[in-house]
Amino acid sequence: MAKVETKNKQNPKLVQTVLKDGRASLALEYYLGRTETPVIDDAGNPVIYTDGAMAGKPKYKIKHNRRRENLNLYIWLSPKTTQERTQNRNTLALAEKIRFEREQEFLEDREGYRLKKDKEVDLLRYFRKHCDDEIYARPTRVGLGTAYRRFIAFLDSIQKYKRYTEFLRMDLLTADMITGYIEYLKKVSVGEGGIRCFGLFKKVVTSAYEEGLMKKNPCKGIVFRRDARLIKKPILSMDEIRKLAETPFTWSCPDVKRGFLFSLYTGIRWCDLKKLTFENVDFANGVMRFEQCKVAGRSKACGVVTPLSPMLISLIGEPDSKSNPKQPIFNLPKWDTGLIQLKKWVKAAEIGKNITWHCARHSFAVNILNAGANIKTVQSLMGHAGLEMTERYLHVVDELKHKAINSLPSVNWA
Repeated sequence: MAKVETKNKQNPKLVQTVLKDGRASLALEYYLGRTETPVIDDAGNPVIYTDGAMAGKPKYKIKHNRRRENLNLYIWLSPKTTQERTQNRNTLALAEKIRFEREQEFLEDREGYRLKKDKEVDLLRYFRKHCDDEIYARPTRVGLGTAYRRFIAFLDSIQKYKRYTEFLRMDLLTADMITGYIEYLKKVSVGEGGIRCFGLFKKVVTSAYEEGLMKKNPCKGIVFRRDARLIKKPILSMDEIRKLAETPFTWSCPDVKRGFLFSLYTGIRWCDLKKLTFENVDFANGVMRFEQCKVAGRSKACGVVTPLSPMLISLIGEPDSKSNPKQPIFNLPKWDTGLIQLKKWVKAAEIGKNITWHCARHSFAVNILNAGANIKTVQSLMGHAGLEMTERYLHVVDELKHKAINSLPSVNWA
């Protein structure tokens, strides 16, 4: 039977591997003891020492068992600048902190010197795995990717967090870091983007906590607070929409113009616009029916019915073949290509606003409210499950009314 012995040295110890780019990769090497296995001859009998002090004793083959854990931390082998020397000091201090914590965990293993089941310790790598996990729908994976990139950008924007942009231990994520991330999201995000990013970030952290990778959930009790009435995206007035419509569209995807105008007059999102087919249109009754991709299966208001004016019907056009009702109404490019061409078109119309596809949805709601539409009607046309979302646009309408009143010239009445 094999015998296992262990050493009372620093365990694990910090080791490094020299890389070709002048750096060294840091890792932890665990000593798991040595295994002594009896040497057996061809006949299946133990080999016995025949002379010396070991004469008469069985011969053993000794194997030292080690295991490495890559830390994804790097140092310069020959630092030449103050910055490189400082980076080395900070990296080595972090590596030693990790080594000490691992040593304590290792010593507390009551079942002997054996590593427990592999556990992910790098929050960033764990986050990236979620971004690629096909258990999530594609829109969720895209959202996770955005949340991850913005978290890295946040870390890089704060001097004391820069060192964590490549490796962040689970237990080094603090409440202060999370609230800082929220403030960063408020600055760089528009609309619901910041809230969605934080929600997905919180989802990943909570998942790590539930898997036992964190001793406590640092996101617990932290809320992304915002002004529910605040709409940051620019709104196109009816005068600007007319100006845009009259501006020639000279780029490669002419349906970008047709589709954006359709969104301005229906409030339909880009993802729903791209999936619209002639099957969604009831020409006989002059209505369009579709299911919102964003809330499909999650909201009682996912289905939307939109009456079609003569102008909207002209924007829809007719299918190439009446026998193919599944033909897309708008032949749109990829989102980023469509956005680039939309911005060029807006610039050509000399409209000084940072317009995106979602601005069409906001503009639609504000413009029909300004025209006197009932808020319940707007809620139905927008496909909102409740009035709370729709009421945000009333705040914008009130602002526009104030601006309209204040635009009138003063008179001397005294």
